[in-house]
Amino acid sequence: MRLLDLHIDGFGKFHDCSVSFEDGLNIIYGKNEAGKSTLHTFIRCMLFGLERGRGRASKNDLYSRYEPWQNRAIYGGKLRLEKGGKTYRIERNFQKDQKSLVIVDETAGKEIEPTKSFMDYLLDGLTETAYNNTISIGQLKSATDGGMVTELRNYIANMNTSGNMALNITKATAFLKSRRKEFERQIVPEAARSYTSLLGEIRTIEKEISAPEYENQLKEYQTMRSQVKSLLVEKQEEREALLQKVAKGRQAMETARFTDGASITRYLNQVHDNYSEYCRLKTASEKKSRTVLAMLTIILAALLAGSTAFFFSLNNNAIFLPGGMGLISLVLLITGFALLLKGKHLKKAAAMAGNLMQELFSRHLGDPSISEEAMNAFEERMNEFLRLSKILERSEESLKEQAAEITSLKERETTCENVISGQQRTQWELEKKLDRLAYCKDQAESLKQVLEENERIRQEVTAIDLALDTMTELSSTIRDSFGLYLNKTASGLIDGISGGIYNSMSVDESLNVFINTRTKLIPVEQVSSGAMDQIYLALRLAAAKLIQTKDGQMPLIFDDSFVLYDDERLRTALKWLTNTFDNQIIIFTCHKREAQMLTSNQIPYCLVEI
Repeated sequence: MRLLDLHIDGFGKFHDCSVSFEDGLNIIYGKNEAGKSTLHTFIRCMLFGLERGRGRASKNDLYSRYEPWQNRAIYGGKLRLEKGGKTYRIERNFQKDQKSLVIVDETAGKEIEPTKSFMDYLLDGLTETAYNNTISIGQLKSATDGGMVTELRNYIANMNTSGNMALNITKATAFLKSRRKEFERQIVPEAARSYTSLLGEIRTIEKEISAPEYENQLKEYQTMRSQVKSLLVEKQEEREALLQKVAKGRQAMETARFTDGASITRYLNQVHDNYSEYCRLKTASEKKSRTVLAMLTIILAALLAGSTAFFFSLNNNAIFLPGGMGLISLVLLITGFALLLKGKHLKKAAAMAGNLMQELFSRHLGDPSISEEAMNAFEERMNEFLRLSKILERSEESLKEQAAEITSLKERETTCENVISGQQRTQWELEKKLDRLAYCKDQAESLKQVLEENERIRQEVTAIDLALDTMTELSSTIRDSFGLYLNKTASGLIDGISGGIYNSMSVDESLNVFINTRTKLIPVEQVSSGAMDQIYLALRLAAAKLIQTKDGQMPLIFDDSFVLYDDERLRTALKWLTNTFDNQIIIFTCHKREAQMLTSNQIPYCLVEI
């Protein structure tokens, strides 16, 4: 991998600042407080990100230390690099509320998803811890030789565990155990159970609200209720109008003293009979033959009575003949008077029948005249009443049907009301369930974050346990495993760095560092501070070689790493570096002597002044 250039939007003292890098050796020169360490830290944060600390630690963490001096709203920038023949641009925003990471493949002209596998490819699997302790090389932290010796003695063990050179094994172990307890106290043990319970409740609620009974049919039934109400009003109006018509018809029937069609038919038949009787009586009473016959009978009876008296006066001895004649005369007289009485009776009956018919015709026709036309008019009037009766019957049937329809509509209206009421209650219950579901999801999301934090903490605890185990194992096996390989690589490097003054170094099982000579092992405490610094550099470069593949080497970055070197040691180290490492090298320095020595030795380099 090779760094091409960077642009700082806002980071520490830098604002809208750009820096370019070349192949090979780059010298970044700046006086003290010029911002070299800031640039160095910016590169690291662009590669690995910048996390803000939690709680009190956030006051003095890296995030707070490098917040922009100007316009804190702009915190981030861009870093362009070349990897595998392609150019990539990393864009980061470090703002805690707007944190983002964008990777653009400029060669292909497309954005790349910053997955872990891609970042591992881009950084050759290098972690931030490994980066800080290998290719990113700073000056020794201790100010005294004893402190430097302690750092060197503990470096190898700590390189694969805590990644912090400033700790010795004993203190590191105590610190890690303390941190482990702190992490364990931060774990929320009930979070998993509560989260599982909430997930179960969420699944239950989601299953419940997906049931058909919670389907929202409120609008549909409200529309149906409105339609039923409109239809009900229409039917009730129709029924009211029909009731009025029926009432009027019934009143007309009652006025005519009729109850139904049968009563009208009976009445009509009776009137027919009365009319026929009237006609018969009238015809019979108007016959003159009966009166004539009665008079003739009476006259004949008188004649017979006179004849009988005459014969009796002529012949006193004729007893039987006058007696027989008298009897006949009496019968005839009685018959004549009977005929006269019958004629009077017929006239009286005809008059009574006529009065009855006159009353009927006057009542129904408004005219008492008795005639065949009146009778026909009466029949037509009765037929009208029959039609009215049938209409009333049909209307009453319609009223019954309408009553049934109205009852059915009222039942439908009641059903709609019940359904709407039930729907409103169901929707209210649904809203409550949805509120509960939202609450549970919010709680679950919060617990999920707690679980993620628990998992992160457990990973930290696991890492601490692994570190403790690794340090424990390393203290006894370093010489038989990694230590042998590291010693061999570091020995080769110290030979070049020191210009052949030292060509072999080793670390024993107790993590004591020695310089190997033909006669004895010299403890590192007995060499000069400059030599110790060279040993430190050899160890760092050896570790860098061990953790990187030949095809995946990252740039070596030195941040004031040579401040304790004298001129000869520096000249030797620079020559050795340029001859040994053909990948990109970036040296941050506050001195001009590096550039001067490179120029005097005709070693090509790129100088950037800040």
